[in-house]
Amino acid sequence: MKDEKNIIIIGSRGYQYAYGGWETFVTQFIKNNHDSRYHFFVPSLTHDKTLDGKIKMEDKVVCPSIYVPKKGFITMFLFTIKATRYFLKYIKEKHLKNAIVLELGCKVGPFFPFWHRKLRKMGAYLIINPDGLEWKREKWSWWIQKCFKMSERFCVHYSDYCVCDSKSIEIYIKKEYPSFHTPTKFIAFGAYLNRHPKKTKIVEELFSKWNIKEKNYYLIVGRFTPENNYELMIREFMNSPTKKDLVIISNVEENQFFNHLKESTHFEEDKRIKFVGSLYEEESLLYVRKNAYAYLHGHSVGGTNPSLLEALSITDVNLLFDVCYNKEVGEDACLYFSKEKDSLKKLILEVEKWDDSKFLEYGKKAKERIKKDYTWEIIVNRYKEVFETLWHS
Repeated sequence: MKDEKNIIIIGSRGYQYAYGGWETFVTQFIKNNHDSRYHFFVPSLTHDKTLDGKIKMEDKVVCPSIYVPKKGFITMFLFTIKATRYFLKYIKEKHLKNAIVLELGCKVGPFFPFWHRKLRKMGAYLIINPDGLEWKREKWSWWIQKCFKMSERFCVHYSDYCVCDSKSIEIYIKKEYPSFHTPTKFIAFGAYLNRHPKKTKIVEELFSKWNIKEKNYYLIVGRFTPENNYELMIREFMNSPTKKDLVIISNVEENQFFNHLKESTHFEEDKRIKFVGSLYEEESLLYVRKNAYAYLHGHSVGGTNPSLLEALSITDVNLLFDVCYNKEVGEDACLYFSKEKDSLKKLILEVEKWDDSKFLEYGKKAKERIKKDYTWEIIVNRYKEVFETLWHS
């Protein structure tokens, strides 16, 4: 097709892959693009060596399997490098026209000068979405943080466009790297509205196992890392007199952080605190969100978090950690707590005095935030504006 548009997205584990934020973004972005001129390519991570290089088609998306052995946190670094090398060769051999490589996250910045040069020679473009400020995450040692910062610098410098998933990240990029002159654009993640999830068998079993009742629990959904303020939220919740539960859906592992939480809060002695594990099945997770009394969001490091958008789209009351990224999304549709002692405790006491009309008021405002800035239709159109800008430059 003469006017075909070829978009290669690298950085998620695959297409229609139930895992996390990037995987959700890739799947929903492609499913909500209804322009037949666009052709998508998404490499799929595999730990099966026999599948390496084999291509499968999913919803007309070209998904080559890229083998990487399990190497802990460096797995995604290796996957990103191998996948990009694969598509550099693919673009050349298939003579792809109007090709754009969208890299998700600043994982492998030192490779960007070489990749950018090769892509430009083939008439293709390189876009980076840096996500949040990875180098600020508390879980990394000092030297790893320095490496991430350097990687971010390379990614921004050697990209044709920098897409930022929050306005605050865009401001940071412009202030931090003014001499690079890399064009930037704010484009967040997306979310759906008007969903009515059913109570699945998975939910029934979960609620029965943990003795959870609808509208009788506060909810936390997110990665189990220190910068998501688990200790703060658990401590404040434990100090509150609420009789409701705190349900925590996360990839909890018996690691150093988990043991630290045990020692510092003794949460295992409070029967209201319920670490129920991960929950990836969409309908089930939506039901759990919709039937929470309120959602607690403690993320403090960068970007428009997909979990927060999901919460605003379906949960009425949302209590967020007071940081610019969260306030940018929630505005006056949410309530905010800080690290100050009793800050979250006071919010919990406040919302438990509300009547139904107050819940409906905040629920309506939350949905309006999504409708105004965060529907998938809006997100797809904003990305297409960036693509068209590059193709016509």
